[in-house]
Amino acid sequence: MAIIPARGGSQGIPMKNLQRVGGQSLLARAILSARATRLVTDVVVSTDHPRIRQEAERFGAAVIDRPEELSGCVASSESALLHALNNITAGSGTSADPDVTILLQCTSPFIDAHALDAAVERVLKGTADTVFSAAPNHNFLWKDNEGAATAVGHDAGHRPRRQDREPQYRETGAFYVMRTSGLRTHKHRFFGAIGMQPVPEETAIEIDSPTDLDVAHVLAKSGRTDWAIEVDALVTDFDGVHTDDHALVDADGTEHVRVSRRDGMGVARLRAAGVPQLILSTEANPVVTARATKLKIEVRQNLEDKAAALQAWLAGRQLDPARVAYVGNDVNDLAAMGSVGWPIAVADADPAVLAAARVVLTASGGSGAVREASERVLAARTASPTAPSTGNNLQSVPGRPVRTTV
Repeated sequence: MAIIPARGGSQGIPMKNLQRVGGQSLLARAILSARATRLVTDVVVSTDHPRIRQEAERFGAAVIDRPEELSGCVASSESALLHALNNITAGSGTSADPDVTILLQCTSPFIDAHALDAAVERVLKGTADTVFSAAPNHNFLWKDNEGAATAVGHDAGHRPRRQDREPQYRETGAFYVMRTSGLRTHKHRFFGAIGMQPVPEETAIEIDSPTDLDVAHVLAKSGRTDWAIEVDALVTDFDGVHTDDHALVDADGTEHVRVSRRDGMGVARLRAAGVPQLILSTEANPVVTARATKLKIEVRQNLEDKAAALQAWLAGRQLDPARVAYVGNDVNDLAAMGSVGWPIAVADADPAVLAAARVVLTASGGSGAVREASERVLAARTASPTAPSTGNNLQSVPGRPVRTTV
């Protein structure tokens, strides 16, 4: 069970846990990281704030209301964990605890699901009682003793090269994986055999100040290793992907929608690169036809079964579904998303769609999501225009939920 303490109060950044990085709130990113693992079975958010409760439920987490006495800045994280465990077991009518409890902190926006899985596995196998995330550090550390500098952990008279020094490890604060019985006994996160789970330094930022948040914004945009989407065709829903999922209706019942000109440029760039594109829409609406005509791409409307329509289109073009992307935003897109190798969700998609996505875009529907998807497809073709690399062995597994935002 992953438990995410997320109180509403924050001294450095107001409502810090709801601040957005890479198109998602810090809380959402933590929830999605937990859900992207193989071994985490339950995700619980402990909070004292209604907006945080709403966000947690939107992304499919269970919520425990934290009492006021455990919500102040001096309350320990362990008190929140134990309170959540007590209330979860009481609410389920069973006294059975999870084998492993994870303290997951949403102040770490780049939690690696694979590293978290590895830490959980070590506790499950009994090779450690507690495992925490740690980043390697080769810095020379000093402390100030009333104006006199004293070396910490090294000899000031000996300055070996970085590659000749054993790293020290910095606790990142992202996750702490504990055997639940030990947490119950010691009421603290460190006990028994303690292990470290190394994580890359570049992912180990922790949000404590506005400056940290600014750095995270930059890393989310420019420090990404998952930019390219290696596909041969791009298929999109219309409402909520090309639009912001709102409509203006005049007195005659005519609908007007808002679209992004940036999306039009992305579509045009894909078309120039020879990438087939298709819009699928449940509704039959002239505005969809008009937009598709302007974009010069194919459209299928009035569909009861988007997945069937998609499969027919792919068969007609002899396209491999494993190398096709589908961008959706709501539950009626799930079947189509599950039939291709690259299911993609816009940033403001339904939680079920976010959970099913291999890629979650940073842009919301109607605000450049299609442009972002187009640029990422083009990025893959630019990197290897004749034979795109497979990237990893998950590429040909339709619907595999690899969340590249987290």
